Amino acid sequence: MKRECLKIIGTAHVSQNSVEEVKDAIYGQEPEVVAIELDRGRFERLMKEQAGIEEDDEISVSNIIKENKVGLFVASGILTYIQSRIGEDLDVKPGSEMIGAIEAANDIGAKIALIDRDINITLQRALNEMSAWEKLKFVFSAIGSLFASDDDLKDIEELKEQDTLDEIMEYFKEASPNAYKVLVKERDAYLAKSILDIEEDHVIAVVGAGHKEGITKYLDNPEEIPSIEALTSTEKKRKIPWLKIILAAIPISFVVIFFLAFINGIDIEGNLIEFVLIGGGAAFIGSILSGSKIQSAVVGFVVAPLTIIHPLLAAGWFSGLTEAKYRKVRRRDISNLSKVHSLRDLWNNNIFRILLVVIGTNLGVSVATLIILPSRVFIPLFLKIFGM
Repeated sequence: MKRECLKIIGTAHVSQNSVEEVKDAIYGQEPEVVAIELDRGRFERLMKEQAGIEEDDEISVSNIIKENKVGLFVASGILTYIQSRIGEDLDVKPGSEMIGAIEAANDIGAKIALIDRDINITLQRALNEMSAWEKLKFVFSAIGSLFASDDDLKDIEELKEQDTLDEIMEYFKEASPNAYKVLVKERDAYLAKSILDIEEDHVIAVVGAGHKEGITKYLDNPEEIPSIEALTSTEKKRKIPWLKIILAAIPISFVVIFFLAFINGIDIEGNLIEFVLIGGGAAFIGSILSGSKIQSAVVGFVVAPLTIIHPLLAAGWFSGLTEAKYRKVRRRDISNLSKVHSLRDLWNNNIFRILLVVIGTNLGVSVATLIILPSRVFIPLFLKIFGM
């Protein structure tokens, strides 16, 4: 690729003006290659949508929970919602400028280069970088966007005049600077590397406007681009997991207290029964209040005592897996997120309902573990052990 023959078009992903700008540039300049900010998966989905092929196959929520990909799934779903909501208000489908670029490239016989990093890699790296507090802030800010009025949504064309011009990234930047680094800065480098790898001379690259400045910087200084391994690895950085250590220490202390009480001849039968009833009852109540089926709540009740003393298990997983058997999730549930404008709409979405059961059950168990059980069971036992 010849640098002087490269044109980068920065677009707002849901702007009709961007669609027209892209097409005019491609028809006017007739490049050899049109490079677009898509990965293979999103490209294929857009092509199926254009061909009228509707995918409504069932999504295995069970596998998502078992493989511990709930965070990745939620982040992806929220991104889909945010972009669809903005595009719906402006009567422009997300990805329209990319579709316009593809159509124009096909019309003039230009090659199409997919230059973006796989979205699953990007989101996983972002989640790896986010602290627990940042994830919480992100979820709350995203939920707040569900009920934003039309006046609260930003003017899309104005986004092209800001530094962080890619509209979705604004939500991540507010909730997590670390995620923003992955979603924008890292992708600037990846997109620049992909452009540099194109062999043809005359190239038009169509990217979100928020990436244009960063891409240009890396193209001018290619030695600063990290290696492909550094940009695509999803292995989490080794850190001392203090929060996990503390959370693991709590159930371990419960076991130790029961053991010490037993070897000191203290009758612990009543305490064990109370432990089971409180732990299981809290899971049951949390599940029911989250709107679960009675079967899911019963499963939460049964497994909660075990999960309380096992730091690698969570009662909510089991309640969620049970709920997923009764609430089949299909791809339309994801697309329907764009139509959510009230709590009632959200309540009727199977994705939300299953995840709510997971959260509600775990929240109930957490209250029991951190507040009720220590005060009702373990502190009294501890005092008996030491004769206090």
